[in-house]
Amino acid sequence: MKAKLELDDDASDAIATDLARRLATLGASLVAQPHMRRGIPMHNEPIRVLLADDHTMVREGFRVLLRTAPDIHVVGEASSGAAAVELARRLNPDVAVLDLDMPGSDGAFALREITRSMMSVRVLILTMHAEDSGMLTLLEGGARGYLTKEAASRDLVDAIRVIASGEIYVRPSTARLLASAVVPQRAAKTTLGRYQMLSEREKTVLCMVAQGFSGVEISRELAISTKTVDAYKRRVEEKLGLAHRTHYVRFAIDAGILGPPR
Repeated sequence: MKAKLELDDDASDAIATDLARRLATLGASLVAQPHMRRGIPMHNEPIRVLLADDHTMVREGFRVLLRTAPDIHVVGEASSGAAAVELARRLNPDVAVLDLDMPGSDGAFALREITRSMMSVRVLILTMHAEDSGMLTLLEGGARGYLTKEAASRDLVDAIRVIASGEIYVRPSTARLLASAVVPQRAAKTTLGRYQMLSEREKTVLCMVAQGFSGVEISRELAISTKTVDAYKRRVEEKLGLAHRTHYVRFAIDAGILGPPR
């Protein structure tokens, strides 16, 4: 029994270490984003926003707040995850602001559906929960930003602008805290560490492009449309700074993952 407990402790330690490493990698990549250094300018084009929260008064508060930003237009509101998905399909907003904790079909459900079928819509998660390991899961699941409701009154406009510009948003203080996690930071800056920031489907597309598969071949192999393949490639290129297939190949070699898609 003692040996069993020791094995369980070892497994728990390994999980905790892996989580800390992934959080540190996330923090390091976020701190390096341009908006952390230059500030967040107003957009030249209107940003069309969908709000989803089950509390009418909360949505009203956000709507009033966003009226102060001339470049942000609220085009729809929903009180559940299912309603948010339906409105997103109909309105095709630039950014969907989703409350994580709605009754029934919640923000996590809406995030999965939107990132699966509407990849042009960028999702910002709002939650009552602290910015901890839950944030990592949501960002790895396709969310482009994470903000507590407590911070929303100060940071919601900035968060929407950052996400609409193609970057990932968490509060700068949170990114720096994650980046300084008690994990060797050298690993967070490696090519493999950046690769680990991708979603599983993004990793697959990256590897297949690096191996020479065309968009049509990737579409056929993964049973998705060529437009969806292009959307995944755009995400990979935004996250990793790639532009050409040769860049994909060099990145895959440096990361040590050039081989069968995984």
